[in-house]
Amino acid sequence: MSVDAILHTEFSKGYAALFGIDGKVILTPRSFEDSSTIKALQRDTTVSLGRYTKVASDVCIDFPADENSAPDLAILREDARREGKRYGFEDILMISEVVSTSSARKDYDDCTAKYGRYGIPIYLVVDPYAQEVVLHTQPTAPGYIAAHTHKYGTGKLPIPLADGRTFTLDLDELPRPEPEADAR
Repeated sequence: MSVDAILHTEFSKGYAALFGIDGKVILTPRSFEDSSTIKALQRDTTVSLGRYTKVASDVCIDFPADENSAPDLAILREDARREGKRYGFEDILMISEVVSTSSARKDYDDCTAKYGRYGIPIYLVVDPYAQEVVLHTQPTAPGYIAAHTHKYGTGKLPIPLADGRTFTLDLDELPRPEPEADAR
């Protein structure tokens, strides 16, 4: 897609367009719920792991076979090193995806299979609409062996990382969707 074509393209409302260096255009849904939930995850990362923890949001991570991803949140090993401009999947301790109204199947099914297949130790699905998180552990080729669901408002959820640190997710502080306002 040429720069001129990009400048004159009207992308769907509610989506962010991400442009990769490899020429790919990725449309990703964005809502207030997505944004505020990602911020809450980032805050919990800083509180439980420290402000200099290697963490990325919506940053492309290299996976083999052209399956690169830009997860909503990725916690990386402290000794992770970039190869070129990106980190590789081997550097990831935990990935979290925030479910949006249009991404539920991808986040619950496709990403669970993909991240398990690549051995990501922990995959956390955060669903503001169901007001729950699903913690996937023990990755295998078809996905994960274990999946535990935790409801919003049930306290702090300690998640042990493969490097010995613990990420603590505050389930009481995750933002909940606001009721739909009347159309104006």
